[in-house]
Amino acid sequence: MIINPPRRHPNLSVAIPASLVTDIPHLREKTAKIGFLGRALAIFRIEEVIIYPDQLGEDQKREINLLSTILSYMETPQYLRKQLFKIRPELRYAGTLPPLRTPHHPLRNRMRDLKPGEHRESIVRSLDKRGAYVEIGVERPILVPRLQVPVGTRLTVRITKTGKHPKAVPAERNEIGDYWGYRVTVSKEPFVRMVKTESFDLVIATSRRGTGFTSMSDELKEKLKRSERILVAFGAPTQGLYEIAEREGVKLDSIADYVINSIPNQATETVRTEEAIYATLSLLNVLAERHPS
Repeated sequence: MIINPPRRHPNLSVAIPASLVTDIPHLREKTAKIGFLGRALAIFRIEEVIIYPDQLGEDQKREINLLSTILSYMETPQYLRKQLFKIRPELRYAGTLPPLRTPHHPLRNRMRDLKPGEHRESIVRSLDKRGAYVEIGVERPILVPRLQVPVGTRLTVRITKTGKHPKAVPAERNEIGDYWGYRVTVSKEPFVRMVKTESFDLVIATSRRGTGFTSMSDELKEKLKRSERILVAFGAPTQGLYEIAEREGVKLDSIADYVINSIPNQATETVRTEEAIYATLSLLNVLAERHPS
């Protein structure tokens, strides 16, 4: 029997720069890199990915739109994608993206397989006096009684009745015990102002110039246990977080609780952002597992 992974406690957010894929010329390769990132977010049960502008004075709307669109597309269950994402140039190579296979991407697509208490992501297809009919990835839309929201609205539902005429009720993501995917947030503020504005209990920055992970792991694991909302931030291909913070007139150490080097003694001249993400989240995942909530 497959046991779905639990939601992570504490909640983990990841901050990535808008210029993440600007060093890659072709959309196909950009898509592949973003897909690699999306897999990392799901593998390590990240609750939120924050895309922040990192080139002060430059218009990064195009880069931000590409990242947010592809990451949101990956997070969306396959049976909802056509309704929520029309034909868009950013998704030209979406067919090459790897599947997430997270609990909110179910493979069961028959009404007879629905179970009471099961959660599904849905979209409102139609309304009548009885309520809303929502698409949940089975043969036909099912009824959510007394719900009146605009057609096209995405919402999470909980199955309350099965059989030939199943029914559901609206549900909140935070009431689901299983990991239920990440949400994509676009920050209007650059990195430093974003960190200062958001209410994170613990901010972990990553840098080659940071302290080696092993030397601070005991202290860090205690901080993890006492924190509710944690940010793990990553720099850009052309500039690290120290440089990004300095361009905003702030020293990185003054806004981050820890600046860690998760790949000490690297043999390559540079470590790509997506490589640093896998290395860092893997270490934090092991650290958290040593002290389960």
